[in-house]
Amino acid sequence: MVKAVDPALFRETLGHYPTGVAVVTAVAEDGRPAGMVVGTFSSVSLDPPMVAFFPSVNSGSFRHLRTASAFCVNVLAADQEPLCRRMATGGADKFDGVRWRPGPLGSPVLEDAVSWIECTYEDIREAGDHFVVLGLVHELAVQRPTLPLLFFQGGYGRFSPGSLIATPDPDLIQAAQLAETVRSLVEDLGTELAMDCGVLVKIRGDAVQVLAANRGSAAEPFPLGHRQPIVPPLGAAFLVDSTPAEVEEWLGRAPDDGHDRRDLHRARLDQVRECGYSLLAAEPRLLQHQQEALSAFELSDRLPRTERAVRQATSELAELFCPDLLPGELYDLASIVAAVPTGAGMPPMAIRISGMPAAVPAERIESWVGRLKQTAAAAGAAMTGARG
Repeated sequence: MVKAVDPALFRETLGHYPTGVAVVTAVAEDGRPAGMVVGTFSSVSLDPPMVAFFPSVNSGSFRHLRTASAFCVNVLAADQEPLCRRMATGGADKFDGVRWRPGPLGSPVLEDAVSWIECTYEDIREAGDHFVVLGLVHELAVQRPTLPLLFFQGGYGRFSPGSLIATPDPDLIQAAQLAETVRSLVEDLGTELAMDCGVLVKIRGDAVQVLAANRGSAAEPFPLGHRQPIVPPLGAAFLVDSTPAEVEEWLGRAPDDGHDRRDLHRARLDQVRECGYSLLAAEPRLLQHQQEALSAFELSDRLPRTERAVRQATSELAELFCPDLLPGELYDLASIVAAVPTGAGMPPMAIRISGMPAAVPAERIESWVGRLKQTAAAAGAAMTGARG
């Protein structure tokens, strides 16, 4: 005999599992649009492509939907809670004022939904007090790549991934305070070299700019407090004194972490550890691709698929990282980064210079590196003294 389960306890317990929110729509046999909100939508099969949702056997909305030959699952966006509440009401006027267009099979595709999946009914069977509705997928698309609406513990909400503009964090606050103690050193370097000069700190998997002194010919592309995911080859300056586990974690962020790629990134890291700085050559096409990926990442609230694009675009910079400087040759550089020797208990930090002129001889770059390393060493001493 199955033990009786308290319905309230069942709802409360299952309510701790967040679910996405979707609206299933159709044009019923009477020619009117029909729709119902479901929090039980799921993918079922890839071959053939099938999805499922689970309406109550007592649902009048589903009885209306069931008269159609096809239906569409509309995944709602985080800003569509008002639409969700409207579609959750009863009555024939729930579509009044709702913007939609017909899908390929005629089902309503709701405007501004994250994505839609149009199906025909494959099977409907009872499962306790609900139906299991299997849909055979015919057409689908991502319409607006943004955060979805969630249902959790009886209320609506959204994912809260980290913003690209840094939020309060003890390590970040400490790093910003330490950076202020060396502001004059950084500003003097930027003025002397006529370049953009900033202090970066590693906060978990991101590099955050905590101080900026813009003296270069081009405006700094990122605002103060901007976060950028640390993906190989970038971020090596933060790993100068790192543990093997930290290096492995860094290597694992690359989209291609095969042996050859790992060996390349390890070799570049060893080079940075030996010389104390890194160079990134300027290749406009690849740099622009990475900047575009970062911008899309920010606008999408750091969605996983846009983060994957950032990782891929950053990985493509590997051939531009730490080029050999040959006497008499000219170079276009995007940035030079030197590690700041910080003390125990302090987050990894670095100073970056950018906004340099084009076609620079190796000898001049080496002079810039010398001044940058001097400033980084002086900053490390000043920060350690200020903290101590």
